[in-house]
Amino acid sequence: MRTAVDTSAASATDEARPSSGICGAAGLTRGGRDLAPWGLAALLFLAYTTVSVLRWEKFGTRSWDLGIFEQAIRGYAHLQAPIADLKGPGAHILGDHFSPVTALIAPFYRLFPGPVTLLVAQAALFALSVVPVTRAAGRLLGRGGGLCLGLAYGLSWGLQRAVDFDFHEIAFAVPLIAFALEALLAERWRAALLWALPLVLVKEDLGLTLMAIALVVAWRAHRRAKAGDRAAGDKAADETGAAAARRALPYAYAVAAFGAIAALLVFVWIIPAFNTVGSYEYWNRVDSGFPDPFAGWDVKLRTLAWLLLPTGLFALRSPLVLIVLPTLGWRFFSSDDSYWGTEWHYSAVLMPVVVLAAADGIARARRGGDRPWLTKFAAQAPLAAAAVALALTVSLPLGTLTDPAVYRVPAAARQADALLDRIPDGATVEANIGPISRLTSRCRVLWIGNSRGVTPDYLALDNRSGRYADPVAHARRLHPDARFSEFGSAGGFVVLKRVT
Repeated sequence: MRTAVDTSAASATDEARPSSGICGAAGLTRGGRDLAPWGLAALLFLAYTTVSVLRWEKFGTRSWDLGIFEQAIRGYAHLQAPIADLKGPGAHILGDHFSPVTALIAPFYRLFPGPVTLLVAQAALFALSVVPVTRAAGRLLGRGGGLCLGLAYGLSWGLQRAVDFDFHEIAFAVPLIAFALEALLAERWRAALLWALPLVLVKEDLGLTLMAIALVVAWRAHRRAKAGDRAAGDKAADETGAAAARRALPYAYAVAAFGAIAALLVFVWIIPAFNTVGSYEYWNRVDSGFPDPFAGWDVKLRTLAWLLLPTGLFALRSPLVLIVLPTLGWRFFSSDDSYWGTEWHYSAVLMPVVVLAAADGIARARRGGDRPWLTKFAAQAPLAAAAVALALTVSLPLGTLTDPAVYRVPAAARQADALLDRIPDGATVEANIGPISRLTSRCRVLWIGNSRGVTPDYLALDNRSGRYADPVAHARRLHPDARFSEFGSAGGFVVLKRVT
């Protein structure tokens, strides 16, 4: 493995090379600063926002998460407890997942109440992460290579799947990880640790990711210090590089310990303290006894292939790739098979790690020289990664933006919106997935069948599948002591009103 002294020299050489090819993007500079990463981020922000908002407009919501987070953020916005009634009447969101960072959206939500605010915020956070990824890759591989990998990252399947899955708190983790790794690769050790520290406020498992980042910082800083010690007669370089690396080591170990301890405290004390039954309910998604990591091995191998192959396996040449282990560990050891694959949002936090590990691995391969075929392959790897990402996008959510039909909102969706708008503000509504995010900004919304003794004023049902052959009879089964009549139906949706 080459020393960090070699890395700095190679990076400087690569940056001096003129950019060329489709990822070259000449121009776009101001005051000596390259604006191309910000331009790429702006384009991707528009694409992410368009995909998620159009899906919401057409009632394409696939889960209750958007509604749950809106209820919590609505509480923060009004300086109240983040109660998510969809998880059960009076349920505190911090008793489900420890994500106080979502309170940062509250000021914007207060100005623009509604689920679209959450979707736009998520798109902005994902797009922001493109900037450090592109800059870091550019420092290692030259401007053109950086833009190619930035594009590959912005179009990565993990980010696209997350954009297509409503809103989730991990949107905050993605830019934090990206900025932390940018600083790590630039040997700004303390900055890397400071960027990673807020991960403990994003989600309970990310304390372990913080630990992994800190340990990689310690590893790289230790190697940098040793390389400086071996540098004969270059005391100035040692002062500016190796000495700084040595000073960073205790901080890195302290942050690693803090991440592990924080995760433990959140799992066993903080979340149970907010939970109505005094426990962390997701423990039941791990098999009793020792879990079988080989269950669903074909799905798990396919996920690993999707992670590593689009960038040519170069991530395996960098220690940064070790940062994916905590997330892949809890996912693959879980008994819930929805965690194993490439659907949903679970892989978004892995994308900046894998792409920047690949950038580091490509730079190492270019400097190797002992394998000419690998050096030649590495020279074309950023462009190949961008081409692969563009090709895969055809079958991913952003690929739908090329279809003019995707911009048309069906008449049935508008009719359903008009029906739900008739439910008065402040009403208590029991609903299934379809109506939830249309009502959480102005009503108290409960999950269908989980009202726990609370009798709602209205039932709002997405019945486009025809699941509820007799909605009134279904309401009677849910609430035997109340009577409901049909309030209206439109676009495949039915609203019932309590009459007694």
